[in-house]
Amino acid sequence: MKRILVAVDLQNDFIDGSLGTPEARAIVPAAVRVIEGFDGLVFATLDTHDERYPLTREGRLLPVPHCVKGTRGHEPAPPVMERLSAKGAVFVEKTSFGSAELPELIARAAGGDPDEIELIGLCTDVCVVSNALLLKARFPEAEISVDASACAGVTPALHEAALKTMASCQITIKNNE
Repeated sequence: MKRILVAVDLQNDFIDGSLGTPEARAIVPAAVRVIEGFDGLVFATLDTHDERYPLTREGRLLPVPHCVKGTRGHEPAPPVMERLSAKGAVFVEKTSFGSAELPELIARAAGGDPDEIELIGLCTDVCVVSNALLLKARFPEAEISVDASACAGVTPALHEAALKTMASCQITIKNNE
């Protein structure tokens, strides 16, 4: 069985930095537990920007510099990074919400289509949902799931809305208490 875990943007700027939230800080222990307990291939996406961010469409619509490569904000949170390194995670830098290259990297690493893909991370309503839908489109027969206990949205309401959207697209939502 080919199992994949995708840890989406568990970076300092989304946890305790320029776009951090109490909800994001609260899910770090759950994300660490999921990574530690996962048996399979692990990928980690990294939202990645540079000094030109304010000139991009995203930068004009969200004028908060974040995840600038080479800064603390770009790095995964220390306890997350420790677990990702221990699992030999493949890091994928992306400049938009979803990574267009992630599905093909997964297919190559899995030697074909994976059987299961699980996602965790930040933010549920932006990058998690974007990557989940890209993966669902590329791997329609794979069991794709999102562990809600290891995700946080920009707001709790947007987190719940994104979970509903993913569920309506036949993505399994786990641990949504």
